Amino acid sequence: MFDKIITFSREKCEYISENSFIIKNLNNIILFFIITTLVSTLFCTTDTIGFLSLIVIFLTAIKLFVQKDEITKTKNIDIALLVYFIFVVISLAGSSLFYLSLKGFLKTCTYLGFYLALVHYLNSNKNKIKSILLTIVSILSFESIYAIFQNTIPTNTNLTWQDVSYLRPEEVMTRVYGTLQPYNPNLLAGFLIVCIPVLYGICAYLLVQKHYKTGILTLILSAICSWAIICTGCRGAYLALLSILFGIILISAKFLWQNYKKIYLSVLGFICSLSAIVILSLQSVRMRFLSIFIMRQDSSNSFRFNVYQASLKMFADNWLLGIGCGNQNFREIYGLYMKTGFDALSCYNIFLETAVESGIFALVAFIAFLYIILSNGIKFILNSNNIYDIILISAGLLSIIGVMVHGLVDTVFFRPQIQIIFWIMCAVLRIKLFEEKF
Repeated sequence: MFDKIITFSREKCEYISENSFIIKNLNNIILFFIITTLVSTLFCTTDTIGFLSLIVIFLTAIKLFVQKDEITKTKNIDIALLVYFIFVVISLAGSSLFYLSLKGFLKTCTYLGFYLALVHYLNSNKNKIKSILLTIVSILSFESIYAIFQNTIPTNTNLTWQDVSYLRPEEVMTRVYGTLQPYNPNLLAGFLIVCIPVLYGICAYLLVQKHYKTGILTLILSAICSWAIICTGCRGAYLALLSILFGIILISAKFLWQNYKKIYLSVLGFICSLSAIVILSLQSVRMRFLSIFIMRQDSSNSFRFNVYQASLKMFADNWLLGIGCGNQNFREIYGLYMKTGFDALSCYNIFLETAVESGIFALVAFIAFLYIILSNGIKFILNSNNIYDIILISAGLLSIIGVMVHGLVDTVFFRPQIQIIFWIMCAVLRIKLFEEKF
């Protein structure tokens, strides 16, 4: 039915499509706004990023109904996302704070619409994936270099970002926060985590292609970006970075273990030793990392435990359909459950947040979406011999895994700076894994 409507619309708009300068160049215009949206994440407010995302959605809708190109077919991964969205809608309808929930719902629609727009655009413009990924690397590089520079200015630190009650002065970390708005080290860390697998992938690609000079430069840049993550002092990002690096080790073993076992183990041992030396030799980094394991002795840990307890009670009372989307809606209802003095804007856990906002079935559908995309990506890596496609798929998978690991203990996943790139990587995987025939 939908295909017939699109076909009818295209037939009626055939003259416009063939004679309009704007329609003829619509693909280039859409790419321009995709790149503009990415660049805007560095400096712009949430509203500006959302507005640019809506332009991408609007232009893609025009393209869909006017230009004659391939219609993206529905796959099982789309069904999982559709089920998730249906329960988000039901949750909105049943929310006791409908208008507050509506604001969060519209944000969710924007993110999902941006993802669908990317899927449709990239399906007929696969050669533009490279331009989008290079843009991601460019903004990552800028933000990382700026963060390293910012780390040299101790006066910029904000002690409310770290519990210093049990630390000596030399153990207090200067946490960088970059240019992303609102200024927050955890937001910067989440942004770097979702982007950095793309840089690792480009570095691997250049080295495989034997472009050694450029490859070494990107390797140095990868080290700078990795250090920038360390400088954020975000412990969730530390765990995410470790998961990404562990994923790289597993993936590289597919190519190196059989023929280069000794070299592989030597390089791996060197990297692990170097990492351990860095962590142990820098007091502030060491204490920040070890604070993960002191549980409630650290006020940040204790705060999260209190939020988790209250959020679980919220979920127990609203497990079927949730309370509705959005941090404003969450904050109002959370006040009925929170421990005095521990106000929060979210659950500080992606999966618990999804369950609280939209119910158990939305959570299952969201996990199913992730499972389908990750399992198909892993199958591809294991069975394919096309190293270049493996690098691209690996970058996408590691980006998603990094975000999910970080999101287990933080709330920044729901910020547009991270959501935009997260859905771009999902769209790239959707095209490479489900549209192309290998």
